[in-house]
Amino acid sequence: MNNILNIIILITISTFLACNTPHPTVQKAGDPELMQVNLKHFEHLYKEISINGDRMAIVHIYSEYPDYSYAIEPSEGFTCVDDVARAIVMLSEYYKTGVQKKETLRTIEMLTKFVLHMQNNNGYFNNFLWHDLSINTTYQTTVAELNWWSLRAFWALETAYPLVSKNTELQHEIDIAVSKLVANIQRDLTIEESVFDTINTLVVPAWLPQKYAADQTAVLILGLLPYFARTNDAEAKVLIDKLARGIMQMQKGDKTHYPFGAFLSWGNLWHAWGNSQAYALLRAGQQLNNEAYIKSALREVDHFYPFLLKSGFAEAFWVEQEEDHFVETKRNDFPQIAYGVRPMVWATMEAYHITGKQEYLDLAKDLKSWFKGNNIAQTTMYDAKTGRGYDGIISDTTINRNSGAESTIESLMTLLKTN
Repeated sequence: MNNILNIIILITISTFLACNTPHPTVQKAGDPELMQVNLKHFEHLYKEISINGDRMAIVHIYSEYPDYSYAIEPSEGFTCVDDVARAIVMLSEYYKTGVQKKETLRTIEMLTKFVLHMQNNNGYFNNFLWHDLSINTTYQTTVAELNWWSLRAFWALETAYPLVSKNTELQHEIDIAVSKLVANIQRDLTIEESVFDTINTLVVPAWLPQKYAADQTAVLILGLLPYFARTNDAEAKVLIDKLARGIMQMQKGDKTHYPFGAFLSWGNLWHAWGNSQAYALLRAGQQLNNEAYIKSALREVDHFYPFLLKSGFAEAFWVEQEEDHFVETKRNDFPQIAYGVRPMVWATMEAYHITGKQEYLDLAKDLKSWFKGNNIAQTTMYDAKTGRGYDGIISDTTINRNSGAESTIESLMTLLKTN
């Protein structure tokens, strides 16, 4: 408790400037040590707390270079559902390795209790916790609504559900929380597949979360798939199909035409972070035996991912339509972050498991090599000796050497899928 109360409040801009340094000399790309999964830094970020007598666990959001002390964002808080949820998903992959299964399962349970604690009375989830352990309910990135944090909570709770089967009380709490959330989603997400909008010349579906958020749609599908598998809720199946078709409407270009089968993220914008559409469609295609979903996802994996590799990745770009083709109107090369690479690796590995084709395994390894220095900054972005995933590449010579929860967990998620 004292450590939490003594967290130093750092202003984001000054921290960003102070902690971004030219890349150091590091181990050469290809060193097998760089690919080892190391939870040491994650354990540094992890902390167990008590709220009203209930024991649970959090993950510190920010870990600042050079001593990797904690920090708190002054408008948000020091921990959040977003990062705790992705930690649950990461640890579920670690659990499969058979290493420290008992300890890993306990950690998953403790983190799950925090996610449950953050469910608002309205059925959605607040995102951030203040340093005094009160819930931040008012800032724009923490309001309990149909948004990223509620959807990540959904995915995490469904991921944890089968793992905690011996803890019947916790499993029951998950079931109640998810049932409330799904009822909200089915009530609030009115889908009319005939509704489209035009954004900067581009026609896009307007029935997704936040109207055009294909990226959030993917996370919702990843929660709905296991939910449907265990409940056989027919409405959930209908919703998955409608959402999947919406994602497919966001796919632009093909093998020879820009942007080469990429799934746009929101409106006419593509961004790397959280772009899990291909992975979600591959999972849905397998579970629901729908070849159209798999074919659509493979189009992005086959053509867009190699294009990104050849062009040195990107943070975001915007697309418009000119007659019968698409053109890029704006592009941001930086920052490049682990959360932008991991979804591509997961989709590519899923493609490999579905098809058995070596080309997908090779592509996944090429994408993963971003972490060991095969990137524009020629810098290791995951340090196996410490388990730190660095917060991003901000220029062709400079990286952000902070190592927060998102970067560390997303790095570990990548390695656990490919090692």
